[in-house]
Amino acid sequence: MTGEHPILVVDDDAALRATLAEQLAVDGEFTAVEAATLADAETLLGTGGNRFDAVILDLRLPDGDGRDFCARLRRQGLKIPIIILTGADQEADVVQGLDSGANDYIAKPFRLAELLARLRAQLRIFENSEDAVFAIGPYTFRPAAKLLQEPGRSRRIRLTEKETAILKFLYRSGSRPVARQVLLNEVWGYNAAVTTHTLETHIYRLRQKIEPDPTRAQLLITEGGGYRLNPQGLPQTRVTP
Repeated sequence: MTGEHPILVVDDDAALRATLAEQLAVDGEFTAVEAATLADAETLLGTGGNRFDAVILDLRLPDGDGRDFCARLRRQGLKIPIIILTGADQEADVVQGLDSGANDYIAKPFRLAELLARLRAQLRIFENSEDAVFAIGPYTFRPAAKLLQEPGRSRRIRLTEKETAILKFLYRSGSRPVARQVLLNEVWGYNAAVTTHTLETHIYRLRQKIEPDPTRAQLLITEGGGYRLNPQGLPQTRVTP
């Protein structure tokens, strides 16, 4: 996985939150936003402009039960992975946690390496599922359907497999430009018969589809010998994960 995945960490233990936030940020793979209560978490999840790729949720919080909160989020349509942390590891507790809609359940004390491995696994599963929906500028991006939708104009843009892979990789790379050769290898694999000209052709076609003025790219921009997405380049549309 590439790029920073924003993770919401919900736990009333300030020391544990700080440790998780620090460890999540070590390799630049994740960033953490902390919440000490369910009310704080609900506010963060409901605020336009916030994007989270997963939630790490304590079972018992001052203002409620994490399982009830998880079930409520699922009823509201939240699809991103939720991993529950708890000191209760009896089978009944695990079953109740999973039945509430959690993707995984980790008992305290836990090994950080194990938590990170499980988090990565859940993100991989989600990104390849039909439920994965990402916001890119004014578009909602559904990789599984190879589709961009622009709700404001009731517009649907069909993408090829390679165009979908390019957008997905650039999205996951965040604000960092991706070198042409890196993007080429990621999308086409290490195929000696494919050159950067092939990539440039696909970028050109993508811009024809998504840029208001393809000659002056605002969303899919060239930078640092490669490409990156600039979601602020075009008006954004809020997406409910």
